[in-house]
Amino acid sequence: MDLKNIIRTVQDFPKKGIGFKDITTILKDPEGFKDAANQLLELTKGLHITKVAGIEARGFIFGSILAENLGCGFVPIRKPGKLPAETVKETYSLEYGTDAIEIHKDAIISGDKVLIHDDLLATGGTARAAVNLIEKLGGEVVQVSFVIELSFLKGREFLADYDVRSLVQYDSE
Repeated sequence: MDLKNIIRTVQDFPKKGIGFKDITTILKDPEGFKDAANQLLELTKGLHITKVAGIEARGFIFGSILAENLGCGFVPIRKPGKLPAETVKETYSLEYGTDAIEIHKDAIISGDKVLIHDDLLATGGTARAAVNLIEKLGGEVVQVSFVIELSFLKGREFLADYDVRSLVQYDSE
């Protein structure tokens, strides 16, 4: 199934000039949802993943499905202040300022083989911060996957040393 035919573009969201790629149209389509999950699962063949780390919030959707199908644990990576136990934090740069994400300090153990998943790769800052968190805790990032990649923003360059996979690529806005 060509998921690009299902993804909706919402103009001027979240701000003027942005063409937001909306995966909710995949999620509401039973066949599209199942096909996207199966395509992502197919990308993981032979990786021996022990944990899937999903980036808040849309990364939780397919990330948890992947973890269940792989028979491994799911780890949420969240915005600061959202996780109840002791956390490790990673700050990263945005176009105008900084942001941060956190993970529970005990979520990853040394030697874990981790798949990081999010819905969209844009500039790569959030994904790179997630990689840094996993590695700080002793995990090995074996793949970073996305439903959508905005390749014209060159986010893949921040992840050049990793196996980066995406189901749908947009070469221009």
